[in-house]
Amino acid sequence: MSEADPLAEQYRALLEVSEAIAAHHDLTELFRALAQRLPRVLKFSSIVLALHDPSKNVMRLHVLEDPRPMPVSPGLEFPVEDVPGGWVWQHQQPLICHNLDQETRFPKVMPMIRQAGIWSLCIVPLTSAREQLGAIGVGSLEAHYYGQAEIDFLQQVAKQVAVAVENTLNFERVHQAEKEMRRQYERERLMLEINNAVVSHLGLRDLLKAISFSLRPVIPHDAALLTLHEPGGDQLRLHALDLHMFGTVPFEEGVLISLHDTPEGQAIASRQPVLVGPVVDLTRFSSPWVLHAVRNGVRSGCAVPLITHNRTVGALSVVSAHENAFGEADAVLLSQCGKQIAIAVENVLAYQEIATLKDKLNKEKLYLEGEIRSELNFEEIIGESSSIKKVLKQVDIVAPTDSTVLILGETGTGKELLARAIHDRSKRRERTFVKLNCAAIPTGLLESELFGHERGAFTGAIATKVGRFELADGGTLFLDEVGDIPLELQSKLLRVLQEQEFERLGSTRTIKVSVRLLAATNRDLADMVENKLFRSDLYYRLNVFPLTVPALRDRRQDIPLLVRYFAQQLARRMDKTIDTIPTETLTALSRYSWPGNIRELENLIERAVILTQGTALYVPLAELKQRTGDGIPPPATLEETEREHILRILKSTKWVIGGPTGAAAQLGMKRTTLQSKMQRLGIARPV
Repeated sequence: MSEADPLAEQYRALLEVSEAIAAHHDLTELFRALAQRLPRVLKFSSIVLALHDPSKNVMRLHVLEDPRPMPVSPGLEFPVEDVPGGWVWQHQQPLICHNLDQETRFPKVMPMIRQAGIWSLCIVPLTSAREQLGAIGVGSLEAHYYGQAEIDFLQQVAKQVAVAVENTLNFERVHQAEKEMRRQYERERLMLEINNAVVSHLGLRDLLKAISFSLRPVIPHDAALLTLHEPGGDQLRLHALDLHMFGTVPFEEGVLISLHDTPEGQAIASRQPVLVGPVVDLTRFSSPWVLHAVRNGVRSGCAVPLITHNRTVGALSVVSAHENAFGEADAVLLSQCGKQIAIAVENVLAYQEIATLKDKLNKEKLYLEGEIRSELNFEEIIGESSSIKKVLKQVDIVAPTDSTVLILGETGTGKELLARAIHDRSKRRERTFVKLNCAAIPTGLLESELFGHERGAFTGAIATKVGRFELADGGTLFLDEVGDIPLELQSKLLRVLQEQEFERLGSTRTIKVSVRLLAATNRDLADMVENKLFRSDLYYRLNVFPLTVPALRDRRQDIPLLVRYFAQQLARRMDKTIDTIPTETLTALSRYSWPGNIRELENLIERAVILTQGTALYVPLAELKQRTGDGIPPPATLEETEREHILRILKSTKWVIGGPTGAAAQLGMKRTTLQSKMQRLGIARPV
């Protein structure tokens, strides 16, 4: 063969290299083609491509083409100074080793090269017009002397391969940039959709559903959960849930979750996202809630804290039925979304609080309007008798406190009016006074009236109802006829009095209130306790400050005042003028025993005002005579009235005259004065 033949063969090989570069865009396929074409002009058994990674300053084995199994594989990285290709890249000069047994450089990689059976090497720089890319080299299984012609030929090949490698790297960079742009576009689109959800939804459930729908194409998941921190405790409540793929339900809305031993709690405590992968990783959380989720198919999850105004309001979680479904990039993106979602959650909670307060104010307004329409606008309690003054003094003592008051007395004695007087003199006078007659509500509905109910709590519960305790929050609740509360409801009432918290019917959410309770009854609760008709613990809780309202027959000197007051009020309402009340009328009314007390007196005066045609009040006294005909005739004189009243008080005190609970104290006079009256009226203790 002439000298021109090897040169022609080299040119032909270079042409084939160009054709291979044009035909193969994948570097591995390109080097496989080179390994088939170049051995005609260049002796080697292995061809290697090593590229420099400027971000790490290492040489990465990119392609290794050899028909035999090799101890190294593509992807390995070495420090630049540890490998022959690194030396070539640094110095931009060829490196030729004719016999590796004599090579003492690169002690960290030479044993691996020898183990592969390589005896000689030829490595040249891989450099384009714009950058130093790395090195390309060939290795032979035999000791071979690579001459200048072979080195020059390999350098010519390297120039062409450098263009191909540069184009491939540029293509990968462009492709990576496109992926990053697409990822950035998806993130921006996601943030825009979340912003739209923030301004479009005022309910947590609808908000989470919209957010989960937007997240799913970017972060695939099978369920999304929104848990919010319960105020004043170390628990979370699952407020919203969006299930997508689970056949069974691993979570339930409204359930309370401990802050401890849960991914959500860890995310809130650390203010960092928490990734949980396989089941083994999930089971490190000992919370029963997490274990329940694992039993129902949850295999991985990601929880991020919801932080706004430097306050953590809760956590957003996504879970999957597949293991290791979420990575660090998902956690970062979900954390970015969490900032917007935290603002949305805060807005929703603020809206709900405003709506609740607005609804409560509307209910209070309607309630108070009804109260105003149903009352006679009493400005004060009418009476000058010592018994009513004693009661009012007790009202002044107990009103400024927040203690429970039990108002005792016969029906119609004005127990509600005294309850209002206590409220008006208390620190809660600026808030609502709410009343409820326990005897007027059917037993089955009394619990709903007291504590409220959720929609669907029972048949007919078509809407959420706020109970009287919730309505009276910050104010006073007056329970009239408290002795009629059924036994099964008394324990729940006792809990509210002790803990100031309760749950609506059909709800597991605990509502805390600040309510002062005033209770009234005309029944003997102590006797009911003995007969097992009333809980003793509730009785003791109600009986903190008992207040006994005197019957009208025990304060006869107030009857003329009450008659004049009712006559004036009712006449004004009926547009009548009543100037006088006959003396005989007042005397007759004062003698009557009034079993219905003030209510009976008020009704009688109203009927009298209706019947009155002139300016003098006409009272149908015949009705009183008819009523007293069946009972004990009233005393005829003021002296007899006084004697009967003193006797009644003495009997009630078992003839104890002195002391704080004696008859003299109840009658509002000194002990010596009472003894003098007893002597004058001929009252003596029976033997």
